[in-house]
Amino acid sequence: MTEQLIDPIGRRVNYVRISVTDRCDFRCVYCMSEEMTFLPRAQVLTLEEIATIARAFTELGVEKIRLTGGEPLVRANITQLVDEIGALGLADFTMTTNGASLRKHARRLKEGGLTRLNVSLDSLDPARFKALTRTGDLDKVIDGIRAAKEAGFSRIKLNAVILKGRNDDEVLDLVEFARREGLDLSFIEEMPLGDVSDHSRAETFFSSDDVKALIEARYALTPSAVTTPGPSRYFSMSDSDSRIGFISPHSHNFCDSCNRVRVTVEGRLLLCLGNEHSVDLRAVIRRHPGDMARLKQAIIDALPLKPERHHFTTDGDVQVVRFMNMTGG
Repeated sequence: MTEQLIDPIGRRVNYVRISVTDRCDFRCVYCMSEEMTFLPRAQVLTLEEIATIARAFTELGVEKIRLTGGEPLVRANITQLVDEIGALGLADFTMTTNGASLRKHARRLKEGGLTRLNVSLDSLDPARFKALTRTGDLDKVIDGIRAAKEAGFSRIKLNAVILKGRNDDEVLDLVEFARREGLDLSFIEEMPLGDVSDHSRAETFFSSDDVKALIEARYALTPSAVTTPGPSRYFSMSDSDSRIGFISPHSHNFCDSCNRVRVTVEGRLLLCLGNEHSVDLRAVIRRHPGDMARLKQAIIDALPLKPERHHFTTDGDVQVVRFMNMTGG
């Protein structure tokens, strides 16, 4: 019988998000500073170490793994890692990407066993997209999404972070794009991670309820029975197969059902996105190479660090100093 990871309040952990790099070819304003200092190579998990951690989690009952970054597709030889994890027999194997390199990689990712893709897309206006990402080319991202569809990926999901006064006027445009392209779409409240200099989070906060109200001015949203291993609450529209999701860490706290942990690019096992409590899995692997039992025990022993809930604020008070690119989306 496969072991299971159960935290002190009875939540079963069956989903892990693994960051494969802190580097990215974008500089999104809510994710990182414009001038970033990235980690030295020696501090970053090797692909072999990431594969070992993934295998340990699957042996402990994890059924879903998501590869995140930074931008996973800027990591050299990322498709080799996808091959290894894709062979573990997961129920769901996903990647979050900015989409800019999907034209090059989509078919190979599908062949390697990746089952789903989440693509970050916060604007459909090329100039605004460039401003929000600081470096991004919207045409390349849209072409990448279409390449992923051509490669056979189904239920591709867009993720949009909505900032008041920056892109809240595009909510309906994003819904229309998702409907036309046959995509799902989740709207995400901004996470207060890292001290961003681009904007005041208190001034740009736009709640999921605000987004939902904008959509319902045009389309009736019906709560969907569909669930995924993540925190999205999904709704359907009567005249479209596209699902609309809301990820609401501020306005609709979802901690009571949290089934997730994260592994950072440095190999820190984070038990909660909104806390700094962690265990250094990289140290375990490097001190005891090949000792899977010791690695699995370190993961099990970390579960008491998983808090009952996070305490995000929207008033600009940064409780977690690491940027999102360090943590993984």
